[in-house]
This record gives sequence, C-alpha cells and structure tokens, in this order.
Amino acid sequence: MPVLGIGGLFFRAKDPNALNAWYRDHLGVGAGCAAEDTGPVDEWSWNTQGGPVVFSPFKAATDYWAADKQYMLNLRVSDIDGLITSLTASGVDVITKPEWNDPSIGKFARVHDPEGNAIELWEPPA
Repeated sequence: MPVLGIGGLFFRAKDPNALNAWYRDHLGVGAGCAAEDTGPVDEWSWNTQGGPVVFSPFKAATDYWAADKQYMLNLRVSDIDGLITSLTASGVDVITKPEWNDPSIGKFARVHDPEGNAIELWEPPA
C-alpha cells in the first residue's frame, strides 16, 4: 500500500495561535518541533521519528473542508498517481486540482470516506 503514515491532522480551533502555542510549549508537538534524532526543526512541521507530520489548527470558520466536519485527515503517501488510479478503479471519486500541487510541497488529491469526511492524500517531494 502506498500510504506511509499521517501527513497532517487539521482541526478547527477558536484561537489557533494560542492552541498551537499550548501544544508546542507543553508537549513539544506541532510546527517547529522535532523529536530526538530527527534532524533540524522547520517552521511548518513536527518531525517525528516516523517522518514529518503537519500539526496546524485552522480557524473555526475555515472553508478548507466541510463546515459540518471538525477535522480533515491528511495521509502521507508514496506513488500518489498509482493510488489515484487504484482508487478510481475501485469506484472512489478522487478530486485533484493543479493549483494544489507545488514542487516544493508536493502533490495532493482528496477523497471522502463513506460518511463524507475529507481525506487529503499528500505525496511529499522526493
């Protein structure tokens, strides 16, 4: 299977900046944090021993996913094109938009589970 792990966990928060600070200060979790022996810290990721995971509360009014859902799961994958082909062949609707992709960030696609929860697929750059 091409899914390698969690690529990010995005959720709504009334005060995203304060919540980010609390997780970072109390737990060492979130953007700008790194687990031991995982390399240099960057401003966007929480480096875990399994690989980078984006940890980013979104504003409560975000329109990045459905307003009636509290979260969107992001899965870090390899061979996103092969996964899209496989999902499509299985009857799963896959949404792609060229503007989602950026050579410095990676390639993206989106699917929804049977209950309508958005799942973002992310293939980081090589």
